[in-house]
Amino acid sequence: MPDGFRDIPTTTLADLLSRDQVMDIGVRPLWGPVPRVAGPAYTVQCPAGDNLMLHAAIHRAPAGSIVVVESGDLDYALAGGNVCAVAQRNGIAAFVLDGVIRDLAEVRELGFPVFARGLIPIPGTKAAVAPLGQPVSCGGVTVHAGDIVTADEEGVVVTPAADAERILLAAQARLAKEEAQTLDEWDADHEARIDAILKERGFEG
Repeated sequence: MPDGFRDIPTTTLADLLSRDQVMDIGVRPLWGPVPRVAGPAYTVQCPAGDNLMLHAAIHRAPAGSIVVVESGDLDYALAGGNVCAVAQRNGIAAFVLDGVIRDLAEVRELGFPVFARGLIPIPGTKAAVAPLGQPVSCGGVTVHAGDIVTADEEGVVVTPAADAERILLAAQARLAKEEAQTLDEWDADHEARIDAILKERGFEG
């Protein structure tokens, strides 16, 4: 993974990437304040009612990775406190799930970042085998293994692996420019830009 993505807010990445690389608002942090996390995606598919492959993935995902799960439903929990604890102990950076979990109090106490659609106390079954590392759909984004996932309190953004170096450099340059600009300078530039748009579109006032 290119170094530095943990220093880049998701808002900056969202400005640089297309809309289809930003997960929908349903995939959100389940506790806060959550730290920003970033890492290569380790992708998992779980069919409706089953969480076997996520439970398999926590013993196989490399340290530093973010486990990204496509879930078949929102009626059964993909994981609970012990699964999150083992994932954390094995060096997994976070879960990003298009599904739900349980045992939130335990997960919050661990400080393990989970971005998901919510909570339900009912556990899933463990029967359905599927390949790990296949492309998945999570939060409306197609995620490939190795894509860079960045998640914080603003949301979840996926940078395609092939574009990671270019996007990281562009994001660092944008942040440096913003840091060097005072609020007065930003205000003047912003007013001029908005006024130009209004004039172009015929607004008078």
